[in-house]
Amino acid sequence: MYFFKISLLPILAIFLITACSDAESTNADSEIEEWVELFNGENLDGWDLKIRGYELNENFANTFRVENGLMKVRYDGYEAFDQKFGHIFYEEPFSYYRLRVEYRFVGEQATNGPGWAFMNNGIMFHSQSAESMDIDQDFPTSIEFQLLGGDGENERPNGSICTPGTHVVVDGELITDHCINSGGPTHHGDQWVTAELVAYGDSLIQHILNDEIVMEYTQPQLEDGTPLTGGYIALQSESHPTDFRTIEILNLEGCMDPEANNYKSYFVKDSPDECVYD
Repeated sequence: MYFFKISLLPILAIFLITACSDAESTNADSEIEEWVELFNGENLDGWDLKIRGYELNENFANTFRVENGLMKVRYDGYEAFDQKFGHIFYEEPFSYYRLRVEYRFVGEQATNGPGWAFMNNGIMFHSQSAESMDIDQDFPTSIEFQLLGGDGENERPNGSICTPGTHVVVDGELITDHCINSGGPTHHGDQWVTAELVAYGDSLIQHILNDEIVMEYTQPQLEDGTPLTGGYIALQSESHPTDFRTIEILNLEGCMDPEANNYKSYFVKDSPDECVYD
């Protein structure tokens, strides 16, 4: 009778290589940023809009529209602007995240639009919902990452803060002014600009333009001092035509247990209930 001796070393080596490969794959996956497109390039599904003087989702004069893969803000159906400030809100609130928006200003300002609204739009965040706004309310209670364009000659710093119904802390000081100027660059003409917002709940907030941090502050809060830990995101119609071609978000809140299948190394806010295991 013959007995064959089978060495376990090759099998053990294969097992270890496979295990290491799986671990490396898992570690690599945890580094991949899972950005989510909020705008699908085809329609306004997932968005609610509110224009001053009109009911929720009444899109007066087709102000907000989608054409050629762009979300557009237009006033060709207006006889005059007449303070019809509008906002389009994504349907889901967020707290800890990075938001990236590509935008440009085009064409001429609507007739009788306010002077300050020339080439002016904004990312409203930590905002109240669209449905909670009063019918004649100008702006939602929120923090605004202001988007400004230049007139081709004069400096007009981009990326400032405006605070409808809110306050923020800059360099350790509570600021109650409505708008706070940034040190951002001036962007003239109809060039595409990438604006990125970093929001860590009611702590750190950053405004970034074309990869440059232009504004940093903390402790967003209501005027009565109540911390603003999150809320809705909205874009504006303030009388100057604007195009948006990318609106995407990276959620920074999730499972922070490295043993979980859905762990991400870039999360900054832990949500243990969201962890998924084998």
